[in-house]
Amino acid sequence: MSRVLIVGAGLTGSLCACLLRREMPSNTRIVVWDKARGAGGRMATRRSPNDPTCTADLGAQYITATPYYSQKHQSFYEELLAHSILKLLTAPVEGMVMKEDGSHNFITPRGISSIVKHYLGESAGAEVFFNYHVTHIHLKDEKWEVCRKSGAPEQFDAVVLTMPVPQILQLQGDLDKLIDRTQRQKLEAVSYSSRYALGLFYEADTEIDGPWAAKYITNNPCIRFISIDNKKRNLESTDAGPAVVVHTSMTFGLEHLEEGKEKVEPLILEELARVLPGLPKPVSTECQKWRYSQVTQAVSESPGQMTIHARPLLVCGGDGFTHSNFDGCTDSALKILDVFKSNL
Repeated sequence: MSRVLIVGAGLTGSLCACLLRREMPSNTRIVVWDKARGAGGRMATRRSPNDPTCTADLGAQYITATPYYSQKHQSFYEELLAHSILKLLTAPVEGMVMKEDGSHNFITPRGISSIVKHYLGESAGAEVFFNYHVTHIHLKDEKWEVCRKSGAPEQFDAVVLTMPVPQILQLQGDLDKLIDRTQRQKLEAVSYSSRYALGLFYEADTEIDGPWAAKYITNNPCIRFISIDNKKRNLESTDAGPAVVVHTSMTFGLEHLEEGKEKVEPLILEELARVLPGLPKPVSTECQKWRYSQVTQAVSESPGQMTIHARPLLVCGGDGFTHSNFDGCTDSALKILDVFKSNL
């Protein structure tokens, strides 16, 4: 039985774990490591420290399914809809460009991270560990020895790297000499946008009025998107307090990328007070820096993955090899599955 390590508990990593368990249940032992304290990656849902039922999506806000991908990934959408993880977005989103090509927008009533948690839950028997930050990968005795910031190194028969491409290139050990010149050029050419997300959490009896559930802001140097998250997810009838999410513009994110969140959060709140002057004061906030928010240039000529080493297998995947949305990550996970079927 092959012991497989998947680095990254975001959408691509969790779906890889799920597909490997479903397609190759008898010959893979799956382990998932993530440096964060919980699952989701950029599909992040945060809880209020005062009320765990009050949540906010600080990463992806909703999922858009085009007619092409609705058909190509039909089984994935049907599964998530059947489990009530996805539901149609019916709340008003001001400034949203409505496509007339038959596309559908979906929200996640239990938070965007519920998609990732579903796939991890479907990876029966997978060992999932958080606060595991990979630092080195060595090739030893036809296995991969993987080191993390704390704890003893462990050996695996195959490794899947699903973190952002710049973080793959930062790994130490034998990876540097295994990546050939052409692969390195392609990986180094990948680029991402950067932004901040701010979640504002309120007490249960707080009312936040407005004609919209979410709104795109134009011509503002700081704020690009605001969501009243419970309204967006059609949760107004619950006892949980409301939550507001603010996403900054890419320009603001780049300008303040190297600053600490404690300096950036007051700037966002100051601008938010100008955009929404009547907004109540929250009981708590959480600021998230997305250094690698969305892929602006993916790996060129890449079929959703890049195989660095065949035996033992080391493969990279994620939205850096496709595009930054649900379908891009699904495409990547399917391509990685194909590689495993060919090599294990």
